[in-house]
Amino acid sequence: MNDILNGLTGAITAGGKSSRFGSDKALALLEGRPLLHHVADSLGSCGLRVVVAPPGKYMLAGWHNVPDTRPGEGPLAGLEAALEAAVQLKGAGWVAFTGVDLPRLTPDFWRTLAAARTPGALSVQPLDAQGRPQPLAALYHTDLLPQVTGLLDAGERRLRAAAEAKSVVTIVSTELSVLLNVNTPADLTTILR
Repeated sequence: MNDILNGLTGAITAGGKSSRFGSDKALALLEGRPLLHHVADSLGSCGLRVVVAPPGKYMLAGWHNVPDTRPGEGPLAGLEAALEAAVQLKGAGWVAFTGVDLPRLTPDFWRTLAAARTPGALSVQPLDAQGRPQPLAALYHTDLLPQVTGLLDAGERRLRAAAEAKSVVTIVSTELSVLLNVNTPADLTTILR
């Protein structure tokens, strides 16, 4: 059986400063493994896999390193780099996009998002426990690239702005624990509970 994830580009944005964390968050250990590796495992079945980060900073077997073309400008800039890489390396299609700070994501989480795509949709986003869309663990179509570039050029930095509400499909995740985010070292303890 062909895995639905094989048709996606998996993308991790890892170019952040980790200022709230105090050290390189991507390399912080959870259960003896770097957060980056936990997140990468969730996207391992994607046909193309990219890490958006400073050149040579992180090496993952089977992953393409993609430079953050707008360093320090946040996850919307990371999405732009991921969408550009997907178009250049694979062509138009869907990108499963996340950050290094969501180590509980699973392949089944991504499969659920992929199965929720509808005609005309440009993003699929899970809802958190408060019913808010979570754009940092979501699918984005490469057709959004011109819009994302335009937003960044206009000074926008919020990832939520990447896709207009009318083109976003939201789903209720049955696994809300996968959306636990690591922002500080104390959050690692929370994740382990």
